[in-house]
Amino acid sequence: MKISQKGLYALEAMMTLARRHDQGAIKIRDIAAESDLPEKFLELILLELKNARIVDSVRGARGGYRLRREPSEIRLSDIIRLIDGPLAPMGDAEQLRGLIAKDADHRALYEVFLAVRDAAAAILENTTVADLVADGRVRKGPALKSTAGARKKKSPGG
Repeated sequence: MKISQKGLYALEAMMTLARRHDQGAIKIRDIAAESDLPEKFLELILLELKNARIVDSVRGARGGYRLRREPSEIRLSDIIRLIDGPLAPMGDAEQLRGLIAKDADHRALYEVFLAVRDAAAAILENTTVADLVADGRVRKGPALKSTAGARKKKSPGG
């Protein structure tokens, strides 16, 4: 899985909106300045997030953008899938499962890719925008602990 610059900008903008969630609508120029993002590109990203019903826009002098739901209800996986597509390192989970079933010679390789996708998905699906802005660090939930433990068990000599 690769997160594009656009995906990173979307996540950064969502963090800014989450930090200021109780302040109502935030102007695009303020989001851009606070997140150090290009304003014109941010407009396109926010429009995409609005069309996906993740943010709302408010018109008028006090207008701008605001989160449509609580930051604790917005998962990182939703944003990344919207902006960058599937979380799998190649294709999507169903495509990988199909390759595992059809291609016996390369089954082990596709199983690794599926495991990578599943681990990344578990972390991103269990991390919300609120988690990112709570204290600046992501809390280690069950998905992160189990992934770290899996690495320790499989590392040679360790």
